[in-house]
Amino acid sequence: MAEQEKLRIDKYLWAIRLFKTRTLATEACKAGRVKYNGQNLKASAIVKIGDVYQVSKGIEKKVIEVVELLYNRVEAKIAVTKYKDITPLEETYGFKSVFHAPTLKRDRGTGRPTKKDRREIDDLTGNLFEEDL
Repeated sequence: MAEQEKLRIDKYLWAIRLFKTRTLATEACKAGRVKYNGQNLKASAIVKIGDVYQVSKGIEKKVIEVVELLYNRVEAKIAVTKYKDITPLEETYGFKSVFHAPTLKRDRGTGRPTKKDRREIDDLTGNLFEEDL
């Protein structure tokens, strides 16, 4: 099998399973969520081994280095060997801490909070929308 020469960034991000569909990878490129050296990339940008890309997906930010080119989508165990995740630890822990933050939960069927309940909730959460005059 002859080696393929060019690989688009949208196809690579889809193949290594960072995005569920190639269309989502293309849209991320168009929206400026895929960067190389701080520059936004077009979906047609060519991937090279050793390149480092910054990819934003929702609140998750990843920094990946291309280890090996991958032209077709493969199972996850193989896909993770084709790139190196070099995301700084601070960003990784920041992302995970969002999920471990305590959330307020009301019992089902209790209805809307009363004015007194709302004040107590605001005191507990430190209401971010409160205007200080």
